Amino acid sequence: MLEQYREWARPHLDRLSNPFLRFAPRTLSWTSFLLFVLAAGTFVALGLGASLPPLVAPLLFLGAGTAIFLGGIFDALDGHVARRRHLQSEAGDLLDHVLDRYADLALLLGIAVSGWANPTLALLALVSLLLVSYMGTQAQAVLGRRQYRGLLGRADRILLLSLVSWVMGFWVLGNRFFPGPVLIPYRFVVAGVPLTPVDLVLLYFVVAGQITAAYRARRTWRELPPPPSPPPVRASGPPADAGSSSRGAEGA
Repeated sequence: MLEQYREWARPHLDRLSNPFLRFAPRTLSWTSFLLFVLAAGTFVALGLGASLPPLVAPLLFLGAGTAIFLGGIFDALDGHVARRRHLQSEAGDLLDHVLDRYADLALLLGIAVSGWANPTLALLALVSLLLVSYMGTQAQAVLGRRQYRGLLGRADRILLLSLVSWVMGFWVLGNRFFPGPVLIPYRFVVAGVPLTPVDLVLLYFVVAGQITAAYRARRTWRELPPPPSPPPVRASGPPADAGSSSRGAEGA
């Protein structure tokens, strides 16, 4: 949904990218990827659970949210710097997409083992995210341009994961400092299923991801050029001059 603000964000990206114009775009792509991997490792560390000191868990959540947010910033800057420096290339585009998919994989697997999310829900969310990205690149393969529209673009999921990580960090921190009557439970039951705020974001990824993938597939299908008309089918049988040729040969 944030893709509709791309033009509004362009002048802000211009200012933000000025200090990074001396860097190669692929350096920014790798920086983004490493920040996402750092966030994934932070989620894995959260899986240690009770063995963590009381204040470490909220700090890990806050650190993960910050790493995801910064990773998203660098993910936007690499292409923007490449365009400003006229360094766009197929190799850079391939590297960016490959690192993005591995970053998605690392983040969702880290969340799955963090102990703060349903692992099955995290894996279903990962499937939806990969389908969304696939439908966008498939449009590029058949139309020559990507599809970015839909309920769940890359910017949407980066922002949502950042926000829920920050919310969980302050939530856990508040419960550490104010236990007792003001304690807010981390899990609540919906239709008999215990869920955390992280689970709600993952559930949105599953539903919105499937809707976005279907929308992109339908839109790509409708923009395809009409198929070429088949050549006319000739009637079966011997050629028209076959009989005359054979009679001519016999007369000779």
